[in-house]
Amino acid sequence: MIDLIPRYWYNIVPDLNRPLPPPLDPEDSDFSRIELLNRIIPKEVLRQQFTAERYVKIPDEVIELYSLAGRPTPLMRAKRLEELLDTPAKIYFKYEGATHSGSHKINTAIPQAYFAREEGVERVVTETGAGQWGTAVALSAALMKIKSTIFMVRVSYEQKPGRKTVMKLYGAEVYPSPSEITEYGKNELAKNSTNPGSLGIAMSEAIEYVIKNDYRYLIGSVLEVVLLHQSIIGLETIKQFELIGEEPEVLIGCVGGGSNFAGFAYPFIGSKIGSRYIAVSSSEIKKFSKGVYEYDFPDSAGLLPMLKMITLGKDYVPPPIYSGGLRYHGLAPTLSLMIKDKFIEWMEFSEKETYSAAKLFANAQGIIPAPESAHAISAAIKIAKEAKEKNEKKIIAFNLSGHGLLDLSYYQKMEAK
Repeated sequence: MIDLIPRYWYNIVPDLNRPLPPPLDPEDSDFSRIELLNRIIPKEVLRQQFTAERYVKIPDEVIELYSLAGRPTPLMRAKRLEELLDTPAKIYFKYEGATHSGSHKINTAIPQAYFAREEGVERVVTETGAGQWGTAVALSAALMKIKSTIFMVRVSYEQKPGRKTVMKLYGAEVYPSPSEITEYGKNELAKNSTNPGSLGIAMSEAIEYVIKNDYRYLIGSVLEVVLLHQSIIGLETIKQFELIGEEPEVLIGCVGGGSNFAGFAYPFIGSKIGSRYIAVSSSEIKKFSKGVYEYDFPDSAGLLPMLKMITLGKDYVPPPIYSGGLRYHGLAPTLSLMIKDKFIEWMEFSEKETYSAAKLFANAQGIIPAPESAHAISAAIKIAKEAKEKNEKKIIAFNLSGHGLLDLSYYQKMEAK
């Protein structure tokens, strides 16, 4: 099975229709944020962030660790879901919940922790929303025999005690964000003691903590190096479709910052496979419908370079929906550019709609999906119903980015409504 794991990651930047706008410092900046990246991010991770290579070699040890962590993940056909929908379409899903961390996040956590360890780093630090990224970092750090600290968005910290337990089981220190551990966190709590937190705030706390202690920061989404590492998903899926003699026409993934969708769909775009690429998010976090394409900070404190992206603004505090992985204010620059150019379509679904989709999928296929992944399921169901109306035998594929076995309190809440 290890032969199915690709030996190179795919970088979409050289294949874009127009150049990607570069990261910038604000005009009134009193320090270089690009230079700051050199202090806080492992050197090889930063090199890959700005590479113009179309394919980047995956280190042999990383491939071995991918195999240990559950790669290749299965490509499965949702035949019973097709029957329930009475659609002529075929529906396939790539099941990233089969990794040991329970989601796709391990695909970039392993190489980033590996490159940090190769530099002699003793501790890595990051933020997490729903907890999947924090879990992946905690596990990857444990595999590298280094320490980890995780700032978890407060509303998720309170809603998802299971995630916190798993991270601590892997040896991580876990703090709710905003926290009393950093000056930025203290300031946010002083302004609002019941602040539910956001990924932008947690990111700012993690970066401050790294700077203060000379640790290294691992990036969970948005930056291009993360999308590069996540391309392992789509590259595997292309091989798996070749083995069964099929070729998907519609590629779907949910979007927080963009790494899950991009990791799945970008290799298909680069290989010119498929005719529709659909990014899906929450209608409670209206990035697609209300976001503006402009330069903005990826973190709330404005410590990182500004990126040209679709954004709701760095100070946006999202409502405390349970799909914590989607509660981010912006989108990855490459994804933003392709959405702006209408090359990639988008959809938004409410929590009520995604709960119904998750329940239907669980009853049909037996897998309880993460609330984030249920957004992709919602879109797949919508496209399958359209295929029924038009009597079209489409092949639909979506990325099931994680399981929902640590999200049962969400399902309990929705069942009670």
